[in-house]
Amino acid sequence: MFDVLTIGDGMITMDPKTTGPMRFVNEFQRKVGGAELNFAIGTARLGLKTGWLSRLGNDEFGRYIYNFIRGEGIDVSEVKLVDHIPTSVNFKEIMEDGQGRTFYYRNPSPISTLTTEDIKEEHIKQFKVLHITGVFMAIDPKNPEIIEQAVYYAKKHGLLISMDPNIRLRLWSKERAREVLTAFLPQVDVLLTGDEEGDILLDTKNTDELVREFQSHGIGHVVVKKGGAGALAVTANESISMPAFPPRKVVDTVGAGDGFDAGFITGLLKGWPLERTLRFANKVGSIVVSVKGDNEGLPYYEDVLVELGERESIER
Repeated sequence: MFDVLTIGDGMITMDPKTTGPMRFVNEFQRKVGGAELNFAIGTARLGLKTGWLSRLGNDEFGRYIYNFIRGEGIDVSEVKLVDHIPTSVNFKEIMEDGQGRTFYYRNPSPISTLTTEDIKEEHIKQFKVLHITGVFMAIDPKNPEIIEQAVYYAKKHGLLISMDPNIRLRLWSKERAREVLTAFLPQVDVLLTGDEEGDILLDTKNTDELVREFQSHGIGHVVVKKGGAGALAVTANESISMPAFPPRKVVDTVGAGDGFDAGFITGLLKGWPLERTLRFANKVGSIVVSVKGDNEGLPYYEDVLVELGERESIER
């Protein structure tokens, strides 16, 4: 039995060796990235049995990503290498304050070859949670249908559905994102959204209104991420607002939301109280931003406990 399955693109991330506008950066380091891929790495490092369903180019970059992910202990039985479409690449731009942008080169992406027929009921029923995001659904107009198929099988076999809207307006319009993502809300058990994304989905910046509207769809756990201001987690019986942990230094904010999601799902599957789950997720997010890279800062379970003061430092 596995814990978490996610579906999404994987790509080579070219990280700049210096900060500032990308046009002035002369050297980059090859890394691995992708929203769902980062989430998979995050949950695996936190001790969950994780699966990633994807398609990569049958090329050197695709084989590199495949082996990298397998080396993280992630199930790649439903990751295939496809011919004639190169593995996706992105270039990151990072400013002095750690903020930045990402420029994508993935049109088409190998994952555009994925179809509803590739979503296998026998595979999905092995998991406890299906984690979906708006990034994958924005890449190709047919991808929402693929997620619909996966959600159908997941619900049939009692999996929890967690969703991070993760809206990238470079990939689709606000109107299209709202149309597609709100259609999934009645199927979602755990919503992990940013406050700005909530505004796009429901056209309100009022957090209380956001929570009430999301709960009206039957969502059991509504989590509103507020970046450096912390996060709010609400269930039918509890509402907990918690400030963010101050990071040692903000180096790179990419991947922080994916890390938070991984931390929250980990606490949920461990059956922790809501307060501890939110605290754990906040700590994971704060660790991620202190390390450069999409997933290099995603911590291991024991390291988070050390940071939280719940166990002594580990000597390696």
